[in-house]
Amino acid sequence: MKSAPSVVSAGMSRYYIGVDVGTASVRAALVTQDGHIKHTAEESIEIWEPCAEHYEQSSEDIWSKCCSTVKRVTRGVDVECVRGIGFDATCSLVALDQLFQPVAVNHTGERLPAGVRERNVVMWMDHRAAEQASRITACRHRVLRGVGGVMSPEMQPPKLLWLKENLRETCWREAAHFFDLPDFLSWKATGSLCRSLCTLVCKWTYSPSDGWDDSFWSAIGLEDLMENSYSRIGQQACCPGAPVGRGLTAAAAADLGLIQGTAVGASLIDAHAGGLGVMGADVTGHQLPCEDRPVSSRMALVCGTSSCHMAVSTQPLFVPGVWGPYLSAMLPGLWLSEGGQSATGRLLEHVLKGHAAFRQLEEQAERSGKHVYSSLNAHLESMSADAAQLEQLTARLHIWPDFHGNRSPLADQTSRGAVVGLTLSQTLDDLALLYLATLQAIALGTRHIIDAMRAAGHDITTLFLCGGLSKNALFVQTHANTTGLPVVLPEEREAVLLGAAVIGACASSDCSSIQEAMRRMSRIGRVVRPNPELESFYRRKYAVFLRLYDHQKECDALMEAEAV
Repeated sequence: MKSAPSVVSAGMSRYYIGVDVGTASVRAALVTQDGHIKHTAEESIEIWEPCAEHYEQSSEDIWSKCCSTVKRVTRGVDVECVRGIGFDATCSLVALDQLFQPVAVNHTGERLPAGVRERNVVMWMDHRAAEQASRITACRHRVLRGVGGVMSPEMQPPKLLWLKENLRETCWREAAHFFDLPDFLSWKATGSLCRSLCTLVCKWTYSPSDGWDDSFWSAIGLEDLMENSYSRIGQQACCPGAPVGRGLTAAAAADLGLIQGTAVGASLIDAHAGGLGVMGADVTGHQLPCEDRPVSSRMALVCGTSSCHMAVSTQPLFVPGVWGPYLSAMLPGLWLSEGGQSATGRLLEHVLKGHAAFRQLEEQAERSGKHVYSSLNAHLESMSADAAQLEQLTARLHIWPDFHGNRSPLADQTSRGAVVGLTLSQTLDDLALLYLATLQAIALGTRHIIDAMRAAGHDITTLFLCGGLSKNALFVQTHANTTGLPVVLPEEREAVLLGAAVIGACASSDCSSIQEAMRRMSRIGRVVRPNPELESFYRRKYAVFLRLYDHQKECDALMEAEAV
């Protein structure tokens, strides 16, 4: 098999491949050296939900879809010109045995249907380990300071503890390797067990300077992971975008339809790839408050099934309820703080599909040839005289959006969603208002996160949005109006795929650093500015928003009080 050329001949194009493994699909893109996406492909991946709060996938299914999408985007392209490939994925947990075969993360003591064993991935949104996460938080170990003081069930230590306590004789005994999904992909591509600092630091409590903390793993009952110098969870780490191993192995190259030795960049969590795809754009001439200011004045908001809010700083800034600060987890030498909302796109889908008028909405959208969100946006416009009046239609309808708990800034997995202001109406008008109130609740949650980060010392002046929800014009405008900040949308709307390609470019040595690759490959598409007429409305709506949580806790306390 041919090896990847170290130099591309003059006149030949240079391409990079970005592969994004999201919650429900794998996407791949062929990207030019100046950041233009030439081809994309997408394929769905299987999700199993064996019981409430349990979500599982198959690493074999995921890798298969990575291969088929990469082959599709390189069809008709001279793969000699593909200089590097980068992977990003959700922060899901993968279990493999000593021979690197899948180990099931479900109960296997009984006779189960064919194919169950391959369900070896505990998904990021799986909350089976909520009780374990609470116990880890209660130990108050020093590493928790780096995750906002509270261990989330979406991180890997509680998931590992759940596996040990519930599948001790099966998964826990058989598994020789636990990977974060992004690291599984780079291992599958290169054969290297080196992990990315992005995953280890953000989801596993690893320290770039000190490595693993023995006292933490002993304190939470996972001291067996310390055996053989932590061989089950990672002995080596490198910065995102660093070249992994010797590039693609012969087997992986054959699977992907590429050339052996093609550079592979150390992987990223999917949201962080989105951050790379938007945060480095040149803003000169756009009259933005972040112009002539450091990158630390920018917040990347990656909004899809869930949302992630990322900002960097030159010094560590500790924010209660916000993950981090993580050194070099996204940009080398800078500290990353990461807020988030566990359900955003998923929440919108839940609210819409649960309404009696949803079928009518689908039929209307189908007749008009629009997406249901676009159809609802148009319907809201018909209900109001102008844009400012449109957003004020929800003056008496308020939502607390924690239908899947609160990730940031409260870090309260017991928080639940609430809707105040419902009537007996089940019309399309009613559904449109509920949709608008949900958009506003998500945006108010972003404001809540920004307020917490500013209080800790972050200087956030501009939002950079990407992800599926950023294609919804009303979602974007609502975020600008709610936060009072300008919102930048990238020229290349598939910013997560672009970010994955950025690390491929960095690994290829065509760029000297991630920062250089970001500047070269990302550009501003459009700026959405806040409507000053709505400042008073959203100031009052935000006050109501905060009270909804306070009232929920008051109600919980009343119900938990002993009967007199």
